Order: sequence, then structure tokens, then C-alpha cells
Amino acid sequence: MGKIGTQPGAEAKHKEVDIGFMSIFIDSANINEAKTALGLGWVQGITTNPLLLAQADMEPSAFFTELRKFCDGPIFYQLTSNTFESSIAEAHRVLELLEKQLVVKLPPTELGFKLCSELSSRIPCCPTAIYSPAQALVARESGAQYLAVYVNRATRLMGDGLKLVEDIAAVLEESQTQLLAASLKSTDEATLAFSAGAHHLTLPYSTVKEMSNHPLSDEAIKQFNESGRGLDQT
Repeated sequence: MGKIGTQPGAEAKHKEVDIGFMSIFIDSANINEAKTALGLGWVQGITTNPLLLAQADMEPSAFFTELRKFCDGPIFYQLTSNTFESSIAEAHRVLELLEKQLVVKLPPTELGFKLCSELSSRIPCCPTAIYSPAQALVARESGAQYLAVYVNRATRLMGDGLKLVEDIAAVLEESQTQLLAASLKSTDEATLAFSAGAHHLTLPYSTVKEMSNHPLSDEAIKQFNESGRGLDQT
């Protein structure tokens, strides 16, 4: 797909695929972490950012090309250009690479929201690093399909990231914009963010690995294995 939104009905298809159900994503630019997490069966896609990509051991284009071999879900890419024209050009380039899996992340600035208004009818957009309900309202009015809230960082810098999630969720009621909770450092923080109103979660690899485990579950399974009986046991 070389141009944005050239096919009739493409906008509806994007929204139908990416919006409307709760998803858990991995937040990473490590190809091995991504492959392991996506192989679990309940991680639906991947979020990246310029810092993660800078720390990766692959060039961004090579990373995304390899990622698409095993990732069928949304792939979030953050634009790094600093003018309107260059950002539109960058969006075209990454769209050619990721096609309908692309979700464009944008900074919550005057330029970022202008780009969101321009692109959101043709590519799912996600203003990121949202720290206020006012920014969330602008994202909503710009047509964003997602917006990302840095929960743990908001707690550290502002006092209560979960209250911020609640306030932004209220702003987004009855809109197409859905709240993606990011900067989640523990399983408790992840579940609390969802309970506070987040529609989607993106988790670092360490938290993804912890989500399905609990010491008491391990103890119960050990007892089943040691003393139980099933069809495979005689």
C-alpha cells in the first residue's frame, strides 16, 4: 500500500480490526521478546517508541520486517519528524512497510494533534504521553483511535496515575478514542489501570511474563502433578 487511504472503505476496516475489544500489547523493540510474547496467544500486538528502537540491536526497518513474519496484530510506530510535511512523508514510508497493521503514535503537541486530524481518517492514530484530560479531549476531537497514558510515570511525577486514567476515561466516553495504558511496572498496576477505565494495556516484557503466574497457583499445580491422576497416567 503506497498511499494512505486509497481504497474505499479502508477507514472502516482499520477501525473494525483495531478498535472495540480489549487488547494487551507488548512494549518492546527486542525481536526475541516480541516473538516470545506474541507466541503466548493472548498478546495481540506490539507498541514501540523511538527510545526502544534506539536501544534495539537491529535497524528499525529490519526489525519491523522481521516482526511482521510472526505478528498479525497492530504495530505502533511513533513518528520522529518535526515538521508537518516531513511527518506526512514519514507516515507514508512506514505505511509501505507495515501496511494495515500500522498505528501511528504522535506527540501531544500542536503539530502532533494537527497530524492526528490529517491522518486519523486513514490510519489509526495514537497521541502518546498524554498527561491531562484536556489533552485527551483534543485527541478525541482530532479523531484519534487510541491515546496513550503513562500511568506509572504520572504517579511518580503527578501523584496518582490511576486517577488520571479515570479522568481521561470519563472524557472519552461515547467516543471512538480508546485509552491505552502504558508505563505499567507491575501486574497489580496493569490490572488496576484496566479497572480504572483503560481499554487496552501495553506491558514491558518482564510484566508480560509475570501476568499469568502466581506462587499459590504454582503450589496447587505442584500438588496436582504429584498426587493427581488423569487419562495420561496409569
